[in-house]
Amino acid sequence: MVDEASARIRRYTVEEALARLDDPDVQFVDIRDVRELEREGMVPGAFHAPRGMIEFWVDPDSPYHKPQFAEPREFIFFCAAGWRSALTTATVQDMGLPRVADIEGGFGAWKAAGGPVAEKAKKT
Repeated sequence: MVDEASARIRRYTVEEALARLDDPDVQFVDIRDVRELEREGMVPGAFHAPRGMIEFWVDPDSPYHKPQFAEPREFIFFCAAGWRSALTTATVQDMGLPRVADIEGGFGAWKAAGGPVAEKAKKT
């Protein structure tokens, strides 16, 4: 399934993703579990959208819709290794979200390439 999804979505290398980090027309979306974010950190400025909620958060007719997904931006999804994000990107693309991509190798590749990492903000 991952190979099939990967073949039909836009996948950025870490270098290509890094070049988009400060682009105001791009929103990075971290779909990892909150425990992964707390343990590993996250891409600075990334929006956290847990994989289990993504379809509900993207669907404008859902009572759980998040307005971030109605913005006219490119959404770059990532997970730990690029598997969940490939499936997620294919799913939201099928749902009609127009400008979507993922990061090959996910957050692991991001960190290995020296990409910036921020701590997840602690809830007070």
